[in-house]
Amino acid sequence: MRRAGFCVLVVTVVLVSLGAAGRGKESGEAWEKISLYFAPPAQYAGKFGNYRSPLLFDDGTRVQSREDWQRRRAEILADWNGVMGAWPAVIERPRIESLGDVRRESFTQRSVRVETAPGQMTKGYLLIPDGDGPFPAVFVPFYEAETSTGQNANKLRDFAYQLTKRGFVTLSIGSPGGDARKPDAAGIKIQPLSFLGYVAANGYQALASLPQVDGKRVGIVGHSYGGKWAMFGACLWEKYAAGVWSDPGVAWDEARGNVNYWEPWYLGSDARVTRKPGLITAENPRTGAYKVLVEGGHDLHELQALMAPRPMLVSGGAEDGPGRWVALNHVVEVNRLLGVEGRVGMTNREKHDPTAESNEVIYLFFEHFLMGN
Repeated sequence: MRRAGFCVLVVTVVLVSLGAAGRGKESGEAWEKISLYFAPPAQYAGKFGNYRSPLLFDDGTRVQSREDWQRRRAEILADWNGVMGAWPAVIERPRIESLGDVRRESFTQRSVRVETAPGQMTKGYLLIPDGDGPFPAVFVPFYEAETSTGQNANKLRDFAYQLTKRGFVTLSIGSPGGDARKPDAAGIKIQPLSFLGYVAANGYQALASLPQVDGKRVGIVGHSYGGKWAMFGACLWEKYAAGVWSDPGVAWDEARGNVNYWEPWYLGSDARVTRKPGLITAENPRTGAYKVLVEGGHDLHELQALMAPRPMLVSGGAEDGPGRWVALNHVVEVNRLLGVEGRVGMTNREKHDPTAESNEVIYLFFEHFLMGN
């Protein structure tokens, strides 16, 4: 059978993840360098703000055990998918068409077309390091694939290139259809950002099908638009072993124009309404799934709680300052219930653009959690 059902895989994979999370506290050379980023500053420790705890069931009763969390986790997924639209079956073995190889430094760069949805092929690059595999791997989505693979001037967004030099297989793609504001959703009637999560799930499947890749050690990383994409991909597809999102906005924030989940190319799509891009105002109100989620008291910390006990790192910039720990603390609490520490981290920089220092933490994060360094 070529396509795997989404709902069946949810339960199976999460139980495996919980079983593999037993080491509790982290250690190792890479961890020594990044561990300080996995605890909130003193002024945010123990602060939870007005966010509703993801450890509360919809009926208000509280999660008390791992078994309770499995039921609550399924409830969160059902709530979000019920609003955003349910995915079709994830592709079991997406087609990967090779368009030619180029030798670069210590790795091979393969131009590919990968099946990102049924009937949809998206161009990208597969970077494969020298040596004997199977290797850990990382999926890297962005507006286009050249930036991620270090083929233009945006060197501090070249996550795939840098990770491959460190021994990771990487798969980079751009926006399906080529225009992030007019995404080609392959005829699938779900919110565009959820569709990108679905594409990321198929990106995982494509990587995991390769003989050079260890399917149990696959992560995902993205910046800005790619950060939103990576976050929804990792949170909604449990087979990703680790996730990093660089300054996407990890909580609703309607005062900031770049934390713009309300836009129709993210979660504000509504066939009945034409919304102008820009901040929410009385004349330009919320629409689509975003309106339903916000007015229903939901926020992104619920989605991020689905990562537990898998590790996640927020590479925060202008949109995700230290105060975002108030939301992330809720995810820490879910991990604590599951008996693990050191699975939620955040770095902070002044500007939206990544820096060499913030990127180094990203690479060490993947080295630690996917290579065991």
